[in-house]
Amino acid sequence: MNPNLQTIKGKLATKNLTPGETVYGEKTIQKDTEYRLWKPERSKLASMIQKTDKPIKIKPHHKTLYLGAAAGTTASHLSDLQPEGKIYCIEYSGRTTQELINRTKNRDNIIPIQADANNPETYSKYIGPVDTIYQDITQKNQAEITNKNTQRYLKPDGQIILMIKARSIDVTTDPQKTIEKEIQKLKNIKIKQKTTLEPHHKDHMAIHGTYQPDY
Repeated sequence: MNPNLQTIKGKLATKNLTPGETVYGEKTIQKDTEYRLWKPERSKLASMIQKTDKPIKIKPHHKTLYLGAAAGTTASHLSDLQPEGKIYCIEYSGRTTQELINRTKNRDNIIPIQADANNPETYSKYIGPVDTIYQDITQKNQAEITNKNTQRYLKPDGQIILMIKARSIDVTTDPQKTIEKEIQKLKNIKIKQKTTLEPHHKDHMAIHGTYQPDY
C-alpha cells in the first residue's frame, strides 16, 4: 500500500504534498501530518480504491500518464501519492488546462499538457516511458485511445486504469454489454479486476490491468 494513502476515521485521504494548501476546496485533517480528504463521489479513482479488495500499485516514485485530467481533482491526489514521480496530465480543453495549471501551480510533479489523447505522438517530446496510464476520457473510442497510448508509452507489465462510461459510448444498449464490448477491444492488456463505481458514478466501470506486449 502506498504510504501516502490512508483511511482516517473511515474516510480515504492522501498526505498533502503542499501542507496548508488545498486544490479544489477539499477538507483536510491532521494525523501525523496534514492529509487531504479524497471523496469517492468527486473522484472515480477514489471510488475504485474504496470498493476493491485488490491493491493498485502506485508507488511514490512512479510516473503516470493521465488522459483526460480535467481540472485536477484526481490528478492532485495522484500528486500526493507520487511525490518523487511525475503525473503527465493530458487535457484537450484550453480553458480546463488553464484551470488545471492554476490549481496545481505549486505541485512540481504535475505536468499539464494541452493535447488530444487521440494523437499521442503530439506530446512525445514531453513524455517518456510510464508506469501507469490512467484514462478517464468520455468519448466513444475509449479503448482505441487507451491502446494508442499504451503501445507508445506504457512500460511492459505497467498498469492501465481505465474508467469506462457506458453512456458516453452508446446510450441505446445495456450499459454492461457496452462495457464488456469495450473491454474486448483492449489490446495486450491482462485484466486484473473490474470494479463497478455505483452508486457514486452511474454506469461506470473501472478496469484495472497490466500491459503484456507482443514481441
